[in-house]
Amino acid sequence: MNPVSQPATVADVAAAAGVSRQTVSNALNRPEIVKPATLDRVRAAVEELGYRPHASARRLRTRQSSTLGVRLPPVHGISGAVLDRFLHALVERADERGMRILLFTATDLDDELAHMERLVEGSDVDGFVLTSTAHGDPRAAWLGERDVPFVTFGRPWGVPDMDDAPHPWVDVDGRAGLREATAGLVARGRRRIGFLGWPSPSGQGDERRLGWRDALAAAGLDDGAVPLTCEDDVTAAASAVTRAVDDGAAFDAVVCASDTLALGARFALGASVPVVGYDDTPVAEAVGISSVEQPLDAAASAAVELLMGSGRSVLPATTGHRLLAPRVVWRD
Repeated sequence: MNPVSQPATVADVAAAAGVSRQTVSNALNRPEIVKPATLDRVRAAVEELGYRPHASARRLRTRQSSTLGVRLPPVHGISGAVLDRFLHALVERADERGMRILLFTATDLDDELAHMERLVEGSDVDGFVLTSTAHGDPRAAWLGERDVPFVTFGRPWGVPDMDDAPHPWVDVDGRAGLREATAGLVARGRRRIGFLGWPSPSGQGDERRLGWRDALAAAGLDDGAVPLTCEDDVTAAASAVTRAVDDGAAFDAVVCASDTLALGARFALGASVPVVGYDDTPVAEAVGISSVEQPLDAAASAAVELLMGSGRSVLPATTGHRLLAPRVVWRD
């Protein structure tokens, strides 16, 4: 850390690194044009001195707000804790780049678009991180038409080729997660493994159902397996599973699209039938339900990287994506 009482300046960093003040500025704002060896020296000096760029001066110079907008959606079910963890990680990762997160609320998509328009017109944000993507999502088209940088946490459902999507996105491979969960139950001797998810079309829910199908097919157990669906509600989930059992279904395990659904399935089947949820919420841990854990810190890091590259300002237009692997947390 800087041994003097006053905060370190650009001049201090330049002297410590043996470079000019302009080189320090380039290293902080346009690192791609600085030689790697020089960049390493500047970054080492920044770390040693504890230098923090003057945010207000940088905003005036670059005409950027150093702020990313994120809607804080209403919480439904016990899986709402997942978004809280993602936002916490996003704030940390953005802060490392000298960026702030501006949270706003909206009653629906139209209200969210109205908020976004006000933030863009007021130059209050440099870009957005969109969550809760869905089929026919109008936000991506609205931002794309206005050349506003953004990244989505969630795939652009409905795009023919997601690998060639017109905007950057980050997502967790729910299909792989449910495939691993179902295969794990098969390895534990379970043969009548049900699935409880959301009604289609649901991008995330449909992907997770496919993972269940993949694992059953690989084990030769997919003959006649019928998925159950209901809204993301504990009572509705318990009722759906109870009705299926009353109609003759004989589950010896169930995998679910969320921990909310898994809790309902547990209430309906009892603790003797293994249930695997999705999101690894504190409730799942407390009740002892196995669950698929999303790498939320990695997702937040990827979102910031796609928006900012290796620099300290939001890129005007980027593409690319990150599909991250989850893991199953088993609680036998």
